[in-house]
Amino acid sequence: MIALIKQFRFFYLKKLKWRKYTIGKNMYVGRRVYLWAKEKITIGDNFYIGRDSQIETDCIIGDNVIFANKVAIVGKYDHHYQKLGWPIRLAPRIRNKHYSWKGLNQITVIEDDVWIGYGAIIMSGVKIQKGCIIAAGSVITKDTEPYQIYGGNPAKKIAPRFESQEDLKNHIALEKEILKKHQNYKGVKSLK
Repeated sequence: MIALIKQFRFFYLKKLKWRKYTIGKNMYVGRRVYLWAKEKITIGDNFYIGRDSQIETDCIIGDNVIFANKVAIVGKYDHHYQKLGWPIRLAPRIRNKHYSWKGLNQITVIEDDVWIGYGAIIMSGVKIQKGCIIAAGSVITKDTEPYQIYGGNPAKKIAPRFESQEDLKNHIALEKEILKKHQNYKGVKSLK
């Protein structure tokens, strides 16, 4: 019975509530996850999004990406805070139909094989490149380099993901083999 409820929940989220978004296969959705975008959200295969996470900006997320609990992707320019004479609360905002201001059309990109740690915040318009790890509680305000570990507020590069270039080359070669074997992977679709 519980399995049936999980399947219904995933069907409801993917086919009804989030139908305007493109969602790949084998998505794992934690409780109280919130998605909203002005135009689009595109999510690749084998995406895990932990509970209480939210995506509130246009974005593209690659394959085999993990969001821990309480991860947020939020807009830098959601409120026109420089609109003369307007209090911020009353100023034009992104949800208004004809809203237009700097940064509005910036799409956030998270490439394949990325792990975003607990409570991290990603500001709109950045690109997190392939293989990155973002430490818990970090705030990403700028683009990253591939296969690096970032942490802090604002986040800075801490270390490479692999200890040597040889390890990185071996990882890339082995990853291709592993992905071929797991093409038919049947991931969990929702939390309990």
